[in-house]
Amino acid sequence: MKNKYKLTISYDGTSYFGWQIQPNKITVQESIEDAFFKILRKKASIVASGRTDASVHAKNQVAHIEIDEKIDPEKTKYKLNSILNDDIKILKIEKVDIAFHARFSAKKKIYHYHICLNETQDPFNRLYSYKPKEKIDIALLKKAAKNFIGKKDFSSFANKKDCGCAKNNSTKNLMRLDVIDTNYGIRLEFEADGFLYKMVRNIVGTLLDIASNKIPLDSIDEIFKAKDRSKAGKTAKAKALFLEKIIY
Repeated sequence: MKNKYKLTISYDGTSYFGWQIQPNKITVQESIEDAFFKILRKKASIVASGRTDASVHAKNQVAHIEIDEKIDPEKTKYKLNSILNDDIKILKIEKVDIAFHARFSAKKKIYHYHICLNETQDPFNRLYSYKPKEKIDIALLKKAAKNFIGKKDFSSFANKKDCGCAKNNSTKNLMRLDVIDTNYGIRLEFEADGFLYKMVRNIVGTLLDIASNKIPLDSIDEIFKAKDRSKAGKTAKAKALFLEKIIY
């Protein structure tokens, strides 16, 4: 009988080409699977709640692994963390019902995007926040953000319409897009039932273009209706994006 375990994982994505295994690239998934191989002495695949791109970080990524063996969660966590690099750590391992699926059982996901608006960016925070070159009107950005909340077709904010869930359904319910003031600038908090490929970064880029008067505020509805990626704004830098939490 198979045993299924849920993993909660934290990683700094700076040195990785994203989550998913790629030929001749260092990825988070491959690093964890290699660590499991050293413990189990055989290959075991892990399935995540979703893929993160190169340089994107995760504070609480969730994945599952299905194996023949029964493992001690605490001892296995300790062994994995002793093998993994310091920029990837397993926070928790739990035995779960065989029906649990890291991706398909997820009800909501939360992402945060950090924007530096200080005149001088803290060098210790440069890898984890994005500093726009243009002057940003925060009040205008906050006003624009309200237009993205709700159940909508986000095709115009997906880099590839035929990629992943966009192929089947490009309508997502963005329940929350909060703009939080911070000591370095602002933090954008996204909460939705799912996200299309690069959707968060494309929304951030569009908001920044609006807030720097490159895109008119009143064009947001037309961008949604167009269902055309080229009508929206730029793709914001990956390094400032964090997968914060998966809700089941």
